[in-house]
Amino acid sequence: MSENLWSELPLFPLNTVLFPGMVLPLHIFEDRYKLMVQRCLEEERPFGVVLIEEGLEVGGDAMPHQVGTTAVIAGINELEDGRFNIATVGSERFRLHGVRHDLPYLVGTAEPWPLKGEESDQAWLLMEPVQKLFERYLELAAEAQGNEIEVEEIPTEPRMMALLVAIGLQVPMPQKQRLLSQPTVAAMLLAERKILRREELLLEYMIRTQEEQWEGGFSGYLARN
Repeated sequence: MSENLWSELPLFPLNTVLFPGMVLPLHIFEDRYKLMVQRCLEEERPFGVVLIEEGLEVGGDAMPHQVGTTAVIAGINELEDGRFNIATVGSERFRLHGVRHDLPYLVGTAEPWPLKGEESDQAWLLMEPVQKLFERYLELAAEAQGNEIEVEEIPTEPRMMALLVAIGLQVPMPQKQRLLSQPTVAAMLLAERKILRREELLLEYMIRTQEEQWEGGFSGYLARN
C-alpha cells in the first residue's frame, strides 16, 4: 500500500478481529459499505477491518479499536437485489491515529505496524512449545465438539505460527484483539502460550465432566454422535 493511502484508509468496524493471512468472507448490504467496497474496487485498494470498541456493527456509528488489519478484496459475488458477498484476505497490520466522519463510512489516518522480531531468539525458543500446545488444543477442541479439526500445514517459522494460533483460537474477540495488539512475535507467542495452557485445562475439564454426565444418562455439554 502506498504511503498516501494510509491517510485515507476506509474502515469497516466489525465484531471480528482480522489477522494477516486470515480469510474473511463478508456480506455487504448497508449502502455506506457498498459505496466503500465499490471505491476500493475501482481504486484497487484495501480497506481496514477494526474491532468495534463501542457502538453497533449495523446502523449507528461504531468506535473502533486502534489496531486493525487491512483487508484485500479477493473475490466478489453480486446479488440481484444490490447486495453482494466478498471474499477478503488480511494483509497488513496498522495503528489508527484518528478517524473522520465526513463520509458515509469511517476513514482513518493510520500507519503500518508490522509484527516485529520474527527472527529473535526468544521467538524461536517459544515456537516449539506453542506449537505443541496448539496441537493439543486442536485435539481437545475436536473431542469436545465431536468433530475433526485439521490444519493443512504447520508453519516452520515463528511469525506464521503466532498468526495461525491467533486465527485458530476460539476465544472472545477482546482476547483476539489483545493478541493482534502485541508489539512483537515473541510477545504474541507468550500471550498465546498463556491462553493455550488455560484452554487446555478448561477443555480437559469439559470433556471429563461431559463423559461423567454421559455415563449418567445426561450430557450438559455436547452429545456424542
